[in-house]
Amino acid sequence: MRPTTTIDLTDPAFVADPYPYFSRERARHPAAWHEQSGMWLTFDHASASAVQRDRRLGRLWRDFEPASYLEPFNLLHRNRMMDNEPPAHTRLRRPVAAAFSRGHVDRLRPRVKELAASLLDQVDPRGFDVIGEYAEPLPVLVIAELLGAPAAMVSSLRSWSQAIVHMYEPAPDTAVVDAAVLAAQEFADYVRALAADRRGNPRQDLISDLTTTELTEDEIVASVVLLLNAGHEASVNAFGNGLVAMLGAGQVPAEAVSRTVEEMLRFDSALQLFERTATAPVELGGIRIEAGEKIAAMLGAANRDPTVFEHADRFLTGRDPNPHLAFGVGVHFCLGAPLARMELAESLTALFDRFPRIALAGDPISRGTFVLRGYRSVPVAA
Repeated sequence: MRPTTTIDLTDPAFVADPYPYFSRERARHPAAWHEQSGMWLTFDHASASAVQRDRRLGRLWRDFEPASYLEPFNLLHRNRMMDNEPPAHTRLRRPVAAAFSRGHVDRLRPRVKELAASLLDQVDPRGFDVIGEYAEPLPVLVIAELLGAPAAMVSSLRSWSQAIVHMYEPAPDTAVVDAAVLAAQEFADYVRALAADRRGNPRQDLISDLTTTELTEDEIVASVVLLLNAGHEASVNAFGNGLVAMLGAGQVPAEAVSRTVEEMLRFDSALQLFERTATAPVELGGIRIEAGEKIAAMLGAANRDPTVFEHADRFLTGRDPNPHLAFGVGVHFCLGAPLARMELAESLTALFDRFPRIALAGDPISRGTFVLRGYRSVPVAA
């Protein structure tokens, strides 16, 4: 008999703090069938890692239904690297990776410092929302510059990104679906117009680079939207989740700030769940996954596995080593990891250099989401 779990991914108590639930499940089994979602869930580090490394477990996109209505949303996912396997994944990833390797991340480091300083100049140290006034606007400003979008579009980019990613939560309601479809259409239209301009007027930006590659127009659109959505949402949530954990533990960044960044990524994962579909039967962690069945690598559960991380439920700013899975592993390892790490390090350093005694000034307000876990608001005072 295969192991099963009845964990409710939509229960407010679970969404508020899933880690005790993960701990109980991990003590029972490394992975189990989850009837509510119709897929297997992993609960330990080894299983989550194996799921992402086994080439028989792939990212196979299936259009959301009704497909005709959801075509703007489906189009973005059908043509992006994250929802394809090699050789399609390789073809889609290569030109984006080449554009990144041309030095865009290093070019942006001084600008990240400038943007962070400018945002901090505008806050009231007696009390401000570190998410709404700092952590959220910073990464979208950075991504906009990377892509070549004007600062005037930042508000729209943020709104489009947030509307689209809400679709990744379990059982999105009609309002969420409608907002995601509209955002996907508007975002795609904007990228098409920007790409058309860059073909005639190339600049030192990533969209200009992509227009000279083998990617089709739909694939350029999908790549740009993925970079914005992943780069913005993951950075905001990793910063907010990590900062709340750090301040709640009464800690400050370690002298080696890179170690603190890795702990922010590990301790309260911004991305909690990443799906795969079996293309052939797979034996994993004592279970058999049949062809066509789905399995989710539960990254948050993996990153609290006590067999891998000593004092796994404690936030330790100087933790080393720290083999977390926040960016994934294998062929789908996050392409934007270097940018995310640089951005987190610079923004964290700027915040504590400016306000070394910063502390929580009230209860953080959760976004109330699980798959993309984060805070809507975090009040602080310096």
